[in-house]
Amino acid sequence: MTRSALRGKDFLRLWASSTASGLATWALPFILGLAVLDRSIGAVELGVVLAARTAGFLVAVPVAGVLADRYPRRRILLWAGLVAAAASPLIALGVGRSTVVMAVAAAAVGAGQGACRPAYQALAAEVVAEDRRQQANAAMTLSVRVTTLVAPGLTALVAVFVDTPVLLIATGVLWLVAAVLPPAGTARVAVTTTRPRFTADFVDGLREARRHPWFLAGLGALTAVIATGYSATGVALPLVSRDRYGTEAVLAAALTAYTLGALVGAVLMARWRPRAQGWVALAGLGVYGFAPLSLLLPVPAAVVVGAYVVAGLGIELFNVPWFTGTQREVEPAKLARVSSLDFLLSYGLAPVGLALIAPAIDHFGARPVLAVCAVVCFAAPAAAALVPSTREFRAATPRVGGPGR
Repeated sequence: MTRSALRGKDFLRLWASSTASGLATWALPFILGLAVLDRSIGAVELGVVLAARTAGFLVAVPVAGVLADRYPRRRILLWAGLVAAAASPLIALGVGRSTVVMAVAAAAVGAGQGACRPAYQALAAEVVAEDRRQQANAAMTLSVRVTTLVAPGLTALVAVFVDTPVLLIATGVLWLVAAVLPPAGTARVAVTTTRPRFTADFVDGLREARRHPWFLAGLGALTAVIATGYSATGVALPLVSRDRYGTEAVLAAALTAYTLGALVGAVLMARWRPRAQGWVALAGLGVYGFAPLSLLLPVPAAVVVGAYVVAGLGIELFNVPWFTGTQREVEPAKLARVSSLDFLLSYGLAPVGLALIAPAIDHFGARPVLAVCAVVCFAAPAAAALVPSTREFRAATPRVGGPGR
């Protein structure tokens, strides 16, 4: 599937590093959930620790975007991974002893996670030739989906033999692997001895983003879908599974179906290069609206599961061309900053959406909230497609700056 993209050892190292960081990122909330089940920590402590991790992520993303455009991206990944690796055992140390220690350490892990995201995007553009980036991005996202599908069972199995602190320390080992594996990039980064002017440099990245109308339109659509549809289904799916179908099996089946759909989407996008790739991507993003729509209507459980398969498929139809277009079109010296804006809004607004959707469902009821969210999911990508340059995720004017290689 992605053999041509995977031949280079530099990409293999980047892929392995990204996979290790993704596994560590996913594992932390799951392991802490196991700690709640065995009463090592309470639900309130879990919420505080996860909120601290999110805060660390949001603070680190824009700063890392600036640093990764000023210094070698491999160095940023090294330090980000080392910070997360050092903080993970501190979370283990705080389990059952100190919520403050756990929260501070989780914020550091979140900062490491946030610092990695724009650096990975920028480094991938350095080590993979432009004609192979779509395959490379499909391979990267495929590893995430396989991890999501397989890791819960494996972690639960390991948890039978070891306790929660050991599992948390194991995530630190994964972060250490993520820190040391990335290859050296090829971009000629101008390293200076002057202090980074974070605000000015970040604003410069915003100017670069504004130079690409397709990027702003796509990011707006992505943010709208995540803040509404993704958040609404995260809150409503467990309720619908329990109240309408009387079993948690629908919840488990729908989440598994979403991952399987995403796997199919990643495999498809490794080979398929549609002509109007931007419109195909936005259409894929829009079909997420079938997820809240299936929860709104009194349909058989199989229809809900099928809607989640379609939603997962669609999200990868969007993700792969989106990342590839960003790497191709954005000026290389500003790619990490523009990528940080992407992660800051899309990841950052997910917790905000979750925080607002639950009270909205309590106040207005699930049906009207799900209806509004479904409309937003369908309408936002359709509106973005009205911007002419979204057809190909390609600027109408030539990119400023050289290839950065």
